[in-house]
Amino acid sequence: MKAQIKLGHVRGIEIGLHYSWLLIAVLITVGLAGHFREVNPGWGEAVIWSSAILTGALFFFFILVHELSHALVAGMRGARVKAITLFALGGVAQIEKDVSDATTEFWMAIAGPITSALIGLACLGAALGLGWKWALEPATPLQAILVWLGYINLALAAFNMIPGFPLDGGRVLRALLWWWTKNAERATRWAAGAGQVVALLFIAYGLAGVLLGRGLGGLWIALIGWFLMEAARASVFQVELAERLKGIKTGDVMARDYETVEASASLEELAHLLLRTRCFVVKRDGYLQGLITAADVGKVPREEWASTSVQAIMRPLRELRTVGPDTPLLQALEIMGSEDLNQLPVVADHELLGLISRGHILQVLQAKAELKV
Repeated sequence: MKAQIKLGHVRGIEIGLHYSWLLIAVLITVGLAGHFREVNPGWGEAVIWSSAILTGALFFFFILVHELSHALVAGMRGARVKAITLFALGGVAQIEKDVSDATTEFWMAIAGPITSALIGLACLGAALGLGWKWALEPATPLQAILVWLGYINLALAAFNMIPGFPLDGGRVLRALLWWWTKNAERATRWAAGAGQVVALLFIAYGLAGVLLGRGLGGLWIALIGWFLMEAARASVFQVELAERLKGIKTGDVMARDYETVEASASLEELAHLLLRTRCFVVKRDGYLQGLITAADVGKVPREEWASTSVQAIMRPLRELRTVGPDTPLLQALEIMGSEDLNQLPVVADHELLGLISRGHILQVLQAKAELKV
């Protein structure tokens, strides 16, 4: 999941928000304001809304801490987290590549729920220290904030430990199955299957709640189930994709007859050539300079094409993400997905050997499907 709003970096990890986060942030804040108004009508609107906004902000901050705990353990175990994105149903940490052993998977997965549980207990303990009594409504705004955060973080820990992939509990299950079977692919399939069962139960329970008049609560549970179902299906697809691309290297399928264009050519001259291929290798005096695509040309106003050279807007070779001919095809696909690229130059000893694109990978998958291999 890609972040549409980038917030910055924490220890080299890019932190961002998905647009869906904005919706749930508003819903949680409004819901908290309604709750605080109902149980403490004497606080006044200013106190109620400021408490709701602060509580909502802290809730998402603690979700970020939950995800950072995964990243911390990943770093300690040699698996780097590239980015964390907060979205409507929580957060997701993007790992550069899959972990290599079941033990790392287990500790990475369980770190988040443990962190949320500790945060929840700390918040409730702080509320008790400020005079809150069990089974009674909090008397002050600070107590109310701490109590709500305490319960919601404990609930978050419990929810994430549900054994349905890709929830943290599902990843713990995957780690245990991986350790037992010594087969990561089989463990992923079984954990994802458990995730689909959990998702169906969520959807059925949520829809039943809607039919029984429980309102938006049931619809929300059904939505969570739908999300889990799609995520579990995506996990199974990823496993199948890895199986089909196993053993294939970029050098096996790269395009060696790529199109070239001189760096001195104008965009006007290049434009009609882009009708037959979307990517050109840029050369000057026979030496490789970089790449240029239809998308690059499209960023320049049409009236400036005649006066703009290819070299002026190309992506120089030194700035390009490249792979070698022995790079596994699946790894090349993961690079294109994580960095939003459509093609990768295949380079060896500073010499361009060819280009690999998503289209080439799709052709491989289609061929293997038709050959049933």
